[in-house]
Amino acid sequence: MPRSPRPHTPASPAAAPPTFRSGAVARLAGMPVSTLRIWEQRYRAVAPTTAPTGHRQYSAQDVDRVVLLRQLTGHGHAIGALAALGMEQLRELSRTHAAAAPAASEPPLPAALRIVVVGQAMARRLERPAVVQRWRQAPVVVAVLDSLAQAAQPTAQPGGPSADLLLWHAPTLHADALAELQAAQAAWGARHLAVAYRFAGAAARDAFVNGGASVVREPADDAALVAWLGSLALNVVPGEVDAAAERPQHTDPWSLQALELGLGGGTVPASRFDDATLTEFASLSSDVACECPSHVADLLMQIASFERYSASCASRNPEDVELHTSLQRVASAARILFETALQRVAAAEGLPLR
Repeated sequence: MPRSPRPHTPASPAAAPPTFRSGAVARLAGMPVSTLRIWEQRYRAVAPTTAPTGHRQYSAQDVDRVVLLRQLTGHGHAIGALAALGMEQLRELSRTHAAAAPAASEPPLPAALRIVVVGQAMARRLERPAVVQRWRQAPVVVAVLDSLAQAAQPTAQPGGPSADLLLWHAPTLHADALAELQAAQAAWGARHLAVAYRFAGAAARDAFVNGGASVVREPADDAALVAWLGSLALNVVPGEVDAAAERPQHTDPWSLQALELGLGGGTVPASRFDDATLTEFASLSSDVACECPSHVADLLMQIASFERYSASCASRNPEDVELHTSLQRVASAARILFETALQRVAAAEGLPLR
């Protein structure tokens, strides 16, 4: 009896090779997305494809290359010198470092910055993961005190004076508190004074600066806070590495400029994005379910419009020039911060932003 023919089963198409978004590649390589963008756009170190949605797509080979580049830059090689090398050349460099590793001795980490914090809110902020992860070596909080009066008590520290930095978080700043701050410094033997305030007049700020303290309006951005404390560490702990220098991708000069504008100084930079660009960006699809990219772009357009409106009010109403100039500077500071936020959202989501 003849066998019936076996039904034909079409061959299954070959599985598409896996691709990775920029955020995933950055996490695998242990680097920020912004740095990956610079390597790609400025140095042509890697060449991902672009999906119809506008997202960059990295192959497994791209991921291997980025990880290897990240390792070699960690050994001190400049990305500009590595970008044009092929994978075999990069692997040979990596093997050279691996072979030399047993003979090399790692330099010891510098001593951690020892801080006495006056103010519970600042102490809790220093414990935030977003702050802690930005330090090469996290500072040691020796003590947390509620007030300058408590910090100035000679029995406040059971083990004797031992601090590199006394950090006072002052919601309001008045010149008559300087003597109390200096008494607290003497009680702890702190080598340096730092004051992060929320509201203060120019006279009060000048008094504390002239008294030897580093004074700054409390940074709303965690990266700016770490950059400030890291810069202080350079002066008070020998060999300490500034967090911003160790991880330059976290230093945000635009955030610092916004803080300066909030103090009423500095030059207002022009907008980085026009309304057409923001409208186009707001319409892009995103994997973020909460639609934050669109919301940030919309908010930025509103803030920029209010900034321009305040400027026009200042020119039309001479009697209210000071008020409207102040409103314009506040709007300018907010606009700078939201422009930075928009760039971060675009980089994290792989969305094109002109």
